[in-house]
Amino acid sequence: MPLFEAHRAFVLGSRVLHADETPISLLDPGRGKTKKAYMWAYARGAFDPEPGVAYDFCAGRGGQYPKEFLTGWSGTLVVDAYGGYDEALNVRGRSVAHCLAHSRRKFDELFKANASEVAAQAIQRIAWLYRIEADARQLSAEQRQLMRQERSKPLWEELHVWLKLERLRVPDGSSIAKAIDYSLNRWQSLSQFLLDGEVPIDNNHLENQMRPWALGRRNWLFIGSQLAGERAAMVMSLLQSAKLNGRDPWAYLKDVLTRLPTQLNSRIEELLPHRWQPAD
Repeated sequence: MPLFEAHRAFVLGSRVLHADETPISLLDPGRGKTKKAYMWAYARGAFDPEPGVAYDFCAGRGGQYPKEFLTGWSGTLVVDAYGGYDEALNVRGRSVAHCLAHSRRKFDELFKANASEVAAQAIQRIAWLYRIEADARQLSAEQRQLMRQERSKPLWEELHVWLKLERLRVPDGSSIAKAIDYSLNRWQSLSQFLLDGEVPIDNNHLENQMRPWALGRRNWLFIGSQLAGERAAMVMSLLQSAKLNGRDPWAYLKDVLTRLPTQLNSRIEELLPHRWQPAD
């Protein structure tokens, strides 16, 4: 599908890219059951003025899938700590920014389980950083980085020192030790937001773009075939990107399907969600 390929190239044109994946049930006719497949997602940076997301339906969760999708791309990849991205990141010109929301989640789960005081303090310290991010969101990348250096960096360094001290006070193998180690072991990659104003503090931007698939698991239950999954990924990529760019997805889809059969390949980019204008 030339339009989707053009859209994929547009998404991969971003220097900051988000990635995530979610399980999808795939019909397995030979067994009369369903099996687990995955919908991978890649989105332009959260601060990008021309947003876009591209989905990739794959049979599994192995590292070969992001490696193949990201062929030719370079920049900073914002992800959780899933090891399936390691192979894709082991390429010159690529760096990783890990998601602070996932680190916070470890402490949040611990606090809900046993009201841990250490977890409560960690959550509070991280909340201070998020308040600064709220102030910095509407700034330019340069202004955002400056604000982070002036306001976030001292708090970040204090958090690091505090985590290391608390780690010395808790036994190895304990739940709080594991929560602290999750952050300390990824400190450099969690710190990337301080070095680049285009890099977000977490991967929440893309996690929000996974909601239609979570809703789909409850509504349509499963994908009927590999080809159906690939087609669904293409269509949803365009619709979600249209929504991200403030377009009415139904009006966009109807207009594009009407114009696509006669649209010259040399002008296919006119139909991309971020460039689309309704036909007269």
